[in-house]
Amino acid sequence: MDIARPQCHRRLVADSLTLELADFVHQVHTGIYSEETGKPQPLRFTVHARMKPVAHYDADTSLDASKNYMDLKFACSDALGDTHFKLIEAVAEHVCETLFVQDARVEAVSVKIVKLALSEADEQIGITLTRERR
Repeated sequence: MDIARPQCHRRLVADSLTLELADFVHQVHTGIYSEETGKPQPLRFTVHARMKPVAHYDADTSLDASKNYMDLKFACSDALGDTHFKLIEAVAEHVCETLFVQDARVEAVSVKIVKLALSEADEQIGITLTRERR
């Protein structure tokens, strides 16, 4: 006798690959108040870049099947240059745009920035910006 099994209603989730940079600190020219301008401030970056993965990774899969992780660090440091950003939202936007321009396979980027100079008791004050490729 066959026993009917209940149908599970599951949403299909597409495969994805997320590259991550966590807790990277870099000095950035940012701020609008007089005590913030004229000198860089320490910002802590956490970045997630979502890409479509290849069908399978094995021991011999080459780097071109992924993305160089150091590109995330570059987007949060050297790519910012000496530009003064009034808002850390603009810093996060620049990081997203840099990663989108670097690699067409990047589908979405999330950037969390914590302004370390504002912390008084190890709290984290900042923003998270998420952008999907348009």
